[in-house]
Parts: sequence; C-alpha cells; structure tokens
Amino acid sequence: MIVLNQVTLRRGSKLLLDGASATIHPGEKVGLVGRNGAGKSSLFALLAGTLHEDGGDWSMPGGWQIAEVAQQMPETDASATDFVLAGDGRLSALQARLHAAEQAGDGVAIAQAHSDLQDAGAHDARARAEALILGLGFQPRELGLPVRQFSGGWRMRLQLARALMAPSDLLLLDEPTNHLDLDALIWLEGWLARYPGTLLVISHDRDFLDAVTRVTLHIEAGRLTRYGGNYSAFEEQRAEQLSQQQSAYTRQQEQIAHLQRFIDRFKAKATKARQAQSRIKALERMERVAPVLAEAEFQFEFQPPASLPSPMLVIGDGCCGYAGDPAPTVVLRGIDRTVLAGQRIGILGANGQGKSTLVKTIARELPLLGGTLTEGKGLAIGYFAQQELDVLHAGSTPLEHLVRLARATGRQDSEAAREQQLRNFLGGFNFPGAMVAQPVGSFSGGEKARLVLAMIVWQRPNLLLLDEPTNHLDLATREALALALTEFEGTVMLVSHDRALLRRVCDEFWLVAGGTVQPFEGDLEDYQRHVLEQARQRRDAAASPAGAPAAATEAPALNPAEQRRQQAQRRQQLAARTREHRRALEQAEQRMQAIESERGALEQRLLAPLEPAEIADAGRRLKALQDELAALEDAWLAHSSAIEAMEQSS
Repeated sequence: MIVLNQVTLRRGSKLLLDGASATIHPGEKVGLVGRNGAGKSSLFALLAGTLHEDGGDWSMPGGWQIAEVAQQMPETDASATDFVLAGDGRLSALQARLHAAEQAGDGVAIAQAHSDLQDAGAHDARARAEALILGLGFQPRELGLPVRQFSGGWRMRLQLARALMAPSDLLLLDEPTNHLDLDALIWLEGWLARYPGTLLVISHDRDFLDAVTRVTLHIEAGRLTRYGGNYSAFEEQRAEQLSQQQSAYTRQQEQIAHLQRFIDRFKAKATKARQAQSRIKALERMERVAPVLAEAEFQFEFQPPASLPSPMLVIGDGCCGYAGDPAPTVVLRGIDRTVLAGQRIGILGANGQGKSTLVKTIARELPLLGGTLTEGKGLAIGYFAQQELDVLHAGSTPLEHLVRLARATGRQDSEAAREQQLRNFLGGFNFPGAMVAQPVGSFSGGEKARLVLAMIVWQRPNLLLLDEPTNHLDLATREALALALTEFEGTVMLVSHDRALLRRVCDEFWLVAGGTVQPFEGDLEDYQRHVLEQARQRRDAAASPAGAPAAATEAPALNPAEQRRQQAQRRQQLAARTREHRRALEQAEQRMQAIESERGALEQRLLAPLEPAEIADAGRRLKALQDELAALEDAWLAHSSAIEAMEQSS
C-alpha cells in the first residue's frame, strides 16, 4: 500500500502539503481533488519520484512499477503503433536482448529471450497497442503514420495510449480527458474499469470521476482527507462535514461567550474570583473549532440579448468543409437544420466527424461550400473556439483584447468601452489590476478560457457556439459556466465531452456522423449505448472475413426502396473490388495461426530438459518463425488498410 505520514511538501516558497497523511490500498481507484494550485500535480510528482518531501515520510512497495502520461509533446518519426509499443519498457529491453543474441548466434540466449518475450506478452503486444490507439479515436489507416504528422491533441492521445501500454502497479493520470472526445472518453472509462492495478486520477470531469473512482482524496489547506466513494459521494459527505463543523463552531462560540460574560462580570469580586479563574483556564484549554470559511467561488452571468430572432438560422442542403486548391475538402453535406430562439442543442459525434467544422461554419470562420445558410435579422454570435488561441492573440493583454473587440463591434464610443469600465468588467472574471496588463501568452489554459468567456459575455450574444469550453476549467468554473448557461435567455449550441454540462444545459441533441448532421433521438445514456454498440460492430466487422459494408457518406436518398437498391449495388461492387485482398487476408490469418501453434509447441518443449544442441536448434527455429510472422503481420495490415480505403471511398 501507499502510506503518507505527516508529509510536508513545498514548491519554491509555497507550502502545498503541511503534515498530510493518507493511506491508499492496492487496487484502489482514487480521485484526487482540490482547487487549482492546491498541490495535486505536486503530489503526483512526489509519488513518481521527481519531487521529494520536505518533511515527514511516505512509502510504497519497492517492486511497484509506475506509469504516467508524459506531458511533453512527442517529436518522432516512429509510427503511432511503434511509439505506443515502446511504452512497454520490459518488452523493448527483451527485444534488444533477443537482437543481441541473434547477432552473436547464441542459440541458448535466443531461446531464453523468446521464452521471456512470451512471458512478457510479446505475442499480442502489437494487437494490444493497436487496440489502445483505436480505442482513443484513431482510424486504422493512421496506425502506421509518423507521430510528428499528428496535431498536438492527437499526439497527447498517443502519450496516453503509451502510458496505458506500460505494465504498471500504479497508474497516475493527470487530466486524461482534456484531449478526448466523448466517444474516446467512454472507451477510456471501460478500460480503466478493467485495470487491475492502483489508479490515481486528477480530473475536473465529475461524470468521469464518478464512473472510474471509488475513493476520493481531497487536498485542502495542506491536508489530505480520505472519503469513501466517488466524486458525488464525496460532495455529499463533504457538505455534511462542513455543516457539522459550522454547527460545532456556532455552539462553541456560544459557550465561549457565556464563559467570557461570567469572567467579565465576576473576576473583580473576591467571592467569585476563584470561579472566574477556573473559567479563564477552561477557555485557555479549549480546543477551538475553526469556522467554515466560504471559498470565493467564481460566478458570472450572460446579459439578456438585445433581440431574439426566430429562427436564428436556417441551413438548407448545406455543405461544410475547407476551401482548397484545386478542389475543396468536403466534410459534411446534405445538412437541413433550423435553429430556433431558445433552443439548447448538444452536438454529439466522434472526433474527426465534423463537429468543429459545423460550428466554425455557423460562426462564419469557414465559408459554406454549398447550399444556403440564412441568418435571422439581428443574429449576434458568441463563439468559443476549441483552441482558445484561435481567437486570442498571445502578445496582447486582456484589456487590449476588449478594446479591439469594442472596435470590431462598433461599440468603441459606448460607456461600456471606457477603460475603467473594461477593467471593472475583467475584474469580475478574476482578472485583477496586474493581470489586465499581462500578455495572454503567459496565461494558463484556465485563464485563457476565462478570458474567452469574458469576451463572449461582453458582446451580449443571442446565439452561443461553444466548442469544448470546459477544457482547462476547474470544477468550480465549470459549475459557474453551467449555471450561467442554464439562465441564458438565448440559444446554445454546445460541443463538449463533459456529460454533466451537456446534461444540465441541453434538452436536444444533433449527431454528426457519416458525413451529415441528423437529430439524435435520445439522451446521453442512449448515446453512450450507441457508442458502445458502434464499437462492437467495428470489432465484429474487423473479425469477420466478409467484412462489413461501409456507411454511406452521401445524404440518404429520399426514396427508401431506391436507397436499399443503391446500397445493395455498392455492396456488390465493394465485394468484387476487395475479393483478392480478403482472400490474401484469410491465407495470412491461417498461416499466422499455424505459426502460433508451432511456436507454442516449441516454447513448451523448451521448458523440458534438453541438450544444448537441441536448445540452439529450437532457438533458431523460433527466430525464423518470428521473422515470418512479422512479414505476415505487415502483409495483413497492408491488405486491411487497402480494404478499409476501398470501403471508405465506396
């Protein structure tokens, strides 16, 4: 178990832990919670060995392996699969030992290395790595792409997969959901539920914490308090504890006042002096109950919109994507949707399906590639971009951002645009005097997100377009955002992986999938079942020799009979085009099964006492089988990629 005993921890001059004690038992799944800056990440650094305690002591079983997500952005030409595979350090070391034995022609060492690799799970390591990558939202065709070819958010997903690939007794996850969409988050919850080791996770996503953790450690005022249960249970227990503490404080203050009145009244009287002295000593000995200090929670509200056009906007046969030369890249087509005043729409769909493309098109950040987009008279859009710096200038200050915004909206001469008014407004978003003059590039992710929210509120929009607004926000700020959105009088269109926010704010959902946008009939629990069912179908399709027809990327035909006829025709054409690849896949799979059987028999044989010459022969045969298996796996992957490409283009 992990035991912290009276631990003191500092970062520079800041005292983070002051005599903190806690116990974590093997196999427990623990959520570490507390306000930003309380010391959660520093406690992780202590457990990982990169930070040392300033007082007290702590212990962990000596043989435990620790896995955590590296925070630096990976820059490598290694493929996504090889990068994740390298997370298993033991496997990499054994493969290096095998290579050295092969170079030396040492049959005994080769045989031992193969036996150790078998124990380390080498036979299915690549499949496990690929399953992690696909589960986190990558496409099969991306398994072999170089890591540096992916954007920052996708590279951090690979870092997460690499940490999950590492064999570990203790897994430390610091905000693992920040770069995930809802589909990948649901998959991660399932994976962590099956993780057999000890888990410590820092997250501002209450639904994720509720699904994954069974114990909560709360950092406050330098102390650690353990609560049994997930985050919701912690909130209930914490509220009860604070209520009891406040009641005890009130009772004690009444008792102190009573004793003090007696002392003040009788300490000068000789007949009562002895009793007064007794009460003075009682006051001195009394262990004082601390009052419950109300934390200054961040709160804000949206101003009432100047007008509420209805409909807000109408999209007719819309086509969204990116302009290009020589031809544009179409992401979504056949969109026929109307947005009315007061609607609260949650936009669902896996990463890469086009949620952000749709939002950027409505926000006028991207041109409509086809069809029509008609805006209601007086439409005023407030847009929160998924990447805050899409709308922020790193070298400008918060005050300069608002001054620029006032000019852009033609309000530079209004009372609200006066410098002192702007400073007062920013102060309401926790940007005090000094921060108003600091460049935005030096801000944390949470501070940047608050500035974008401030800029949106200042514009008095009637349509809010919010693309992952909770990234980098702590739980208190998320709560403030949810409250402000529920009271907003205009229309909300929200993309988020925060199910608590979606559940509180939205009363209907759109699904972006298959190249178009359709209403989703159901709630978030229905969507979670939909995601799991889609994942099951993909696994079944990958396991089936016959495969499965690709989903159509065109808008559905109006005539159902014609639609079925066209789908049948596409299936026939696809079957003909992929026949040779599927035959090659089947042959490769049969040969791989035969190799696995022979290799298993050889490994069993090596467990028995053998002559040195027999061991060497077996080692060389294992090497030949391994080489053949590697070539077959490459061929299998090439044929699978070809089939997938044909399915997607059909």
